[in-house]
Amino acid sequence: MAINPAAPELEIVLPDGRPVSEFEEDQGDLGTAMEFDVSPEGEIQQTTLGIAVFDDDKEEEDDFYINLVDEIIEEDPDILVEVASDLLSDFEIDLSSRKDWLKTYADGLELLGLKIEDRTEPWAGACGVYHPLLAEALVKFQSETVMETLPAGGPVKTKIIGKETPENQRASINVAADMNYWLQEKMPEYRGEHERMLWGLGLAGNAFKKVYYDPTSCRPASIYVPAEDIVVPYGASSLNSAERVAHVMRKTENEIRKLQIFGFYRDIELSAPEGSAYLDEIEKKIAENMGFSAASDDRYTILEFHVDIDLKGYEDEDDDRKPTGIALPYVV
Repeated sequence: MAINPAAPELEIVLPDGRPVSEFEEDQGDLGTAMEFDVSPEGEIQQTTLGIAVFDDDKEEEDDFYINLVDEIIEEDPDILVEVASDLLSDFEIDLSSRKDWLKTYADGLELLGLKIEDRTEPWAGACGVYHPLLAEALVKFQSETVMETLPAGGPVKTKIIGKETPENQRASINVAADMNYWLQEKMPEYRGEHERMLWGLGLAGNAFKKVYYDPTSCRPASIYVPAEDIVVPYGASSLNSAERVAHVMRKTENEIRKLQIFGFYRDIELSAPEGSAYLDEIEKKIAENMGFSAASDDRYTILEFHVDIDLKGYEDEDDDRKPTGIALPYVV
């Protein structure tokens, strides 16, 4: 288990402690694309635009991203049980509220004609052919969208907001080149996961992409998350406004062990995975229609919640150091 504060928006600061926003007010709009230089030793270096970047290797920054579970266990282990129980209860409610959508989604998969079945009704050997119109439309949507979103020159394009200067233009080109290098060369999964996301988008009407720093590969990663693996409360209009978002993840024992060694999860002994613990009948049907056997899944099922919690011992406080009762964002 892990409980981490949600990452805030990082603000680049000047050597004198002022945020860049104040500097921009004094110097005018420099645009959003800027390049920074940092020495191998992590020292601050002046850049071509007169901006400096702070050293990320600070104790305060490291403390913010620590796993709070270890501290909570020392203070009050019952808090973890209470948090886990409440979140699991809310998850079951959110899961049951979308069963009709899951059933409609599963029935729609059969119309693709991806699964060959031997029919016995209305007689043995009856034809079970589906018209390929839906599958053709889906493939056409995916192929045309891939051409638009992943051109040969790279998917990233930059736009300078505000006054254009030769420095900004050079910085804009550098940013686009660097990001395209990462997406096309350093992240080999990016294109495949992007194509899978477009398939899911055309089929289910919703698809998600999760971009995060992977501690096991020491680089950013981008994966496709199917709509059925994202669970939100009924009535949530967007992920940004939802009070909780659950990502249903499935990881092998070795993947879990790597994350434990890196400190992402607590290093405790785990029991054998329960396989399809959170695969209901509808989700099993989805897997079967796609040609998989849900009963053979021997991975661990992990629920990663991005949720607002009024966590005991870490309450939000006003200027008088009194708890406000405001729930703060955490990743559990």
